[in-house]
Amino acid sequence: MKGSARRLFATYAVVSLLPVLVLGALLVALTSRQSHARALAQVRAEAQLLAGTVVTPRMQGTSLSNGLTATEEAALKQSVTSAITSHEVLRLRVRDLTGHVVFSDDGKIDGGVDDEALEAARGEIHAALTTLGADDNQRTGPQVVEAYVPLRALGADRVIGVVELYLPYGEIAAQVQSELREQMVVLGVGLLVLWLALLGLATRTSRALRTSAEDNLFLARHDALTGLPNRSDFLTRATRAVDDGPAVIALLDLDRFKQVNDTLGHAIGDRLLVELAGRLSDHLREGDVVARLGGDEFGLVLRGVSDEDEAVAALARVRALIAEPLVVDDLPLAIEASVGFVLVPADGRAVDVLMTKADVAMYAAKRGHLPPTRHQPGHEQYDATRLRLVGELADAIENDQLVLHYQPKTDLSLGRVTAVEALVRWQHPVLGLLYPDAFLLAAEQTELVEPLTRWVLDNALRALSRLDSTGELSVAVNFSARSLSRADFADEVLEALIRTRTSPRRLLVEITETALVADPTRAAESLTRLAHAGVRISIDDFGAGQTSLGYLAALPVHELKIDRAFVMAMDSDPRNAAIVRSVIDLGHNLGFSVTAEGVETASVLADLQAAECDSVQGYYLARPADENTIRLRLENARR
Repeated sequence: MKGSARRLFATYAVVSLLPVLVLGALLVALTSRQSHARALAQVRAEAQLLAGTVVTPRMQGTSLSNGLTATEEAALKQSVTSAITSHEVLRLRVRDLTGHVVFSDDGKIDGGVDDEALEAARGEIHAALTTLGADDNQRTGPQVVEAYVPLRALGADRVIGVVELYLPYGEIAAQVQSELREQMVVLGVGLLVLWLALLGLATRTSRALRTSAEDNLFLARHDALTGLPNRSDFLTRATRAVDDGPAVIALLDLDRFKQVNDTLGHAIGDRLLVELAGRLSDHLREGDVVARLGGDEFGLVLRGVSDEDEAVAALARVRALIAEPLVVDDLPLAIEASVGFVLVPADGRAVDVLMTKADVAMYAAKRGHLPPTRHQPGHEQYDATRLRLVGELADAIENDQLVLHYQPKTDLSLGRVTAVEALVRWQHPVLGLLYPDAFLLAAEQTELVEPLTRWVLDNALRALSRLDSTGELSVAVNFSARSLSRADFADEVLEALIRTRTSPRRLLVEITETALVADPTRAAESLTRLAHAGVRISIDDFGAGQTSLGYLAALPVHELKIDRAFVMAMDSDPRNAAIVRSVIDLGHNLGFSVTAEGVETASVLADLQAAECDSVQGYYLARPADENTIRLRLENARR
């Protein structure tokens, strides 16, 4: 690769030199032309000066059509002889306005008429390089400048003739060549510096591109956070392991890692992943592979292992390694992992099938809190159904297979239903009515939760006018952490209110504590916008998460909903009853309304009334039901 880079650089150096040389040649030609033009301009000026000092003062200002007077000729001969002797002029002639020679320093006045002489007779100065014997058809004489200068009457602007001069060009040529050499040196140095600068730029650029290409090649095969092989590279290495002989392919998923992210922040979660990646890499045998497949999921290839007991023992050591406490930013963290694996070739040789089986075994281990678990055919039933349902959910949303049920919420001080909570159900064409626990958790791990949430919001808002025409009933809609973390969350909710022509005060947005702490800054921005628009905010399942009370007080919260686990245990556990009463007092002290969900007995309802809880919902009061049933109940209650 380095040799190839050097060859490319050498090629670039040669190729880039060609335009520099062409540019240099053009500049040389242009500079030479300009230098000669300046030299001729200088000669024209000298010719005009000589004509004005050598010839003009000797003329009487009369027409030259009849030749020179004897006085003019004698004076002119003396002046010209002096100029020629001093080598200021090599040859001089005077012509009349018709171009005919009337005086020549050599006495020859029979020369022809030159076009240049006629141009000078019209007042133009003409100068050109030639040889001294050119008029006699001799091309070997010294190089001179032939100049034709208008001869003007002394003290007047009237042209009376033309002065033809031949001036020496040697000194001027030497001066031109000297200037050209200086300019060529400067030009050559400049072009060399330009070429070297281009080479330097090319070197830096090629080095940067090479580094970028190497980085991109690394990132194409490795995880950017941990530096471990990524999924693509893991599949390649797993394929090699399958071809080479016995091996274990295992998938490893961290337990409760989401809680670390939610409670301590993603930065701590990332640090934890990096530490675990380093620990795993350091303890694997040479030839084994560990890769980060995405999120908190890792892949392992253990070569040369063909026995299930040996595989379980090896993977148990990996689990124990992960379970050893880690200290991240002075925080001791302990985390566990669920591991599913397959044996090669006993469980197959197709890598994609083996990965799917290991994934199914890993989820079986996670559900049952089991040690490293080898894939078994019985694992397929639940996971196949789960995966199939997630795959069908998009069509269910598109084909209106979803329905909403509503659970009333009763205001204890008013003694009537003031709100309903919208709960999604799936009327599956084969499996019948499915409740959220059959598909919602899986949907929340995919992008499908977004269109599902939009469907629930739109349909719940549209149902309000049918459930209650008085405009007093509110509807509560649950939103996931994924929805709340989106920058356009508030915009989407407000647009739905406008689209359905629903007053913002009739919508209650329910957010869990976990969703709040997933991205606190963005959550605060979105909820504040909604609250300013008139939408009420409810913290669902309060008490089950780890929301900071200071953070809670700073949010535009209107309601706390006590987690049903505490409410349902009030009868049997005095400590849970105490927790419920404490939450009610806390909510009231913070200015919030408090709702208890999960009310299933009269005694719990009585205790909540005694504790001055604001609202309640639960099976004791009303089970969730479809829209028509709830509408009839509300109408009967109003009557």
